[in-house]
Amino acid sequence: MNQNLKDFYFFSDFLNRRVFHPSGKKIGRISDLVAERAEPYPMIVGLVMRRRGREKRFFLPWEKILRIEPQITLSEEELPALKKSLPEKDIILLQEEVMDKQIVDTFGAKVVRVNDLHFLRVDAHLRLVHVDVGFRGLMRRVGLERLMDQTLRWLFSYDLPNQFISWKYVQLLSGSDLLQLSVSQKKLSHLHPADLADIIEDLSGRERSAIFHALDTETAAEALEEIDPKIQKALIETIPVEKASDIVEEMSPSDAADLLADLPEERAEEILEGMEQEKAEDLRELLVHSDETAGGLMTTAYLSLTPGVTVETAMSRLRTEAPNLDVVDYLYIVDEEEVLQGVVSIRDLLTAQSHQTLSEIQAPRVVSVRLEEDQTEVVEAFAKYGFRAIPVVDEGNHLRGVISFRSVLEVLAPDAG
Repeated sequence: MNQNLKDFYFFSDFLNRRVFHPSGKKIGRISDLVAERAEPYPMIVGLVMRRRGREKRFFLPWEKILRIEPQITLSEEELPALKKSLPEKDIILLQEEVMDKQIVDTFGAKVVRVNDLHFLRVDAHLRLVHVDVGFRGLMRRVGLERLMDQTLRWLFSYDLPNQFISWKYVQLLSGSDLLQLSVSQKKLSHLHPADLADIIEDLSGRERSAIFHALDTETAAEALEEIDPKIQKALIETIPVEKASDIVEEMSPSDAADLLADLPEERAEEILEGMEQEKAEDLRELLVHSDETAGGLMTTAYLSLTPGVTVETAMSRLRTEAPNLDVVDYLYIVDEEEVLQGVVSIRDLLTAQSHQTLSEIQAPRVVSVRLEEDQTEVVEAFAKYGFRAIPVVDEGNHLRGVISFRSVLEVLAPDAG
């Protein structure tokens, strides 16, 4: 190619431009650009041309294009041999799969629509470096960018900025890229679960399913805990029972129990049967209790130890088990029959001597709630004592679970987030 290339181009610079034979004869118009999938910035490998009155598309390899400026001109020897099919390599058709489509901005953690694409010249090739999601990109597409700039400067002395997102933060949601999600889902797994949940909720049903199916088990479980219950139910019903069991197993017990309670009984039981027996039994116990009671708010993911355990041993256990716990602010002291004896805060644990036993440092008085207490009374207990978690006991004072402040917050503000 004659290297008369500008440093930057936009997709709108190419779309519908005429293609010429070296003799000057017009032979068609550009209808798309073809990019080869590559991380982090795809390279343009060719153009797609349509000829007047013909439905077929012609692929024009980049290396066979004589020049781009001042007009797109093919090398003479390639004219008779124009390919009528796209290359078999892993490609993206930018007009079909990216332009005017929704994408996930994994840096800004939101769903946006693409108005234009931004290319950078690297040697003799162009690489896709940004998507333009701003109003300027839209005006550029319809040929009104210059008029818009003149008007804004005249009226307000203002230049409308570009709104670019780096391609390395882009996750596509359309076309063949839905099949690529399992490869590129690592972009999504870096998002905070609450942000990923918001993104999934903003998508169509098909796109939600595609995203959710592509996530690894841990990421899917964390996101599912943050998703609206109605969408939770729809997502978990679209995946195989085996995968659903794995995801529910990774969830917080209280969140998992809430999800299973919303499912048809048969589906919930199938999921439970696919889980580890101990975790399934914990969930079955939680499902017995009404959502409006302490038992319905509690989790079984906490750490309980006997009074004679030393501080050193307790710290070791906490470090090992903390990733799987919903409550890490307190340790609960129980006897051999699981009767609640006391509570140790993490602050007291950290300031104690390593040789001391838990019975020596436990709080002298334990505040707890009963399984069947109404959630209003639970909220009042949190407000009165200011604890970050409160244990739940049965009539015999056996420790059955713990309610976290987060669960209480969900009662007070169910639509928050």
